Amino acid sequence: MDEKLRAYLYLHFCVFLWGFTAILGKLISLQALPLVWWRVLLCCATLWWLLPKAQMRGLTRRAFWQMLGIGGLVGVHWICFYGAIKLSNASIAVATMAVTSFFAALLEPLLMRKKVQWYELALGILILPGMALVVGNIDLEMRAGFAVGILAALLAALFSILNKRLIDTAPPPALVMSFVELFGGLVVCSLVLPFALAFAPELQVEPQGWDWLWMLILAWVCTLLPYYLTLLAMRHISAFATNLTINLEPVYGVVLAGLFFQEHKDLAPGFYIGVGIILLAVFSHPFLTTRFRRG
Repeated sequence: MDEKLRAYLYLHFCVFLWGFTAILGKLISLQALPLVWWRVLLCCATLWWLLPKAQMRGLTRRAFWQMLGIGGLVGVHWICFYGAIKLSNASIAVATMAVTSFFAALLEPLLMRKKVQWYELALGILILPGMALVVGNIDLEMRAGFAVGILAALLAALFSILNKRLIDTAPPPALVMSFVELFGGLVVCSLVLPFALAFAPELQVEPQGWDWLWMLILAWVCTLLPYYLTLLAMRHISAFATNLTINLEPVYGVVLAGLFFQEHKDLAPGFYIGVGIILLAVFSHPFLTTRFRRG
């Protein structure tokens, strides 16, 4: 099988699995911070057992710190994403992730020293009425979750660009990269958790009952496997193609939230019109890119 085709298949499979992360986040009784801490702890422990230690010894100090920093961003992104779910619901949290590609279109020229394209800014403006419809059609108490979800989308765009830049320059082995980045997320969560407990001693840290099953599925099936496969896929396809495919996650997430939690009954039609406008802007990007780059 062609490597690029295999990369696309890997990526679509990963996005499908990520569609379940919001569902699992809703099912797990823990708040966002302890949930993410357990997620990355289980992932790191499993990877350390699987990882060929010789590959770690061959890692340069510069690459280690770069990956650790990117992993820290991933950890904060997950805290924000699950915080958005707890503050609103799964549908709203995954809908905010649709603006990741817009943030990527703005950040990539800055970080990669490329020229900003006018049509990317135009699509960004098109997204604004969609966002207004989404915000205007959710309850006031859910808007905090929406804002936190937007921050999660910004962080997702940032770490995906930094990862692509690292892979294009000196790609470490995928297992090593997965372990160090997830360990960076664990470090961030471990540093923040004591402060969270100091301010909220009643915060539940240990999973209860069915939480353990959902947490293991989240860590092994919806984190480790797609994280590793995505890093493999990014070696053969562009950052834009990666971000475009990942934009399917909100589609899967909203559909699954409706199926599992009947959330469509809590959201007005205007919410879905807003999501539709955002997705229209997102999926128009490749066609405009092809049109104007050829011209």
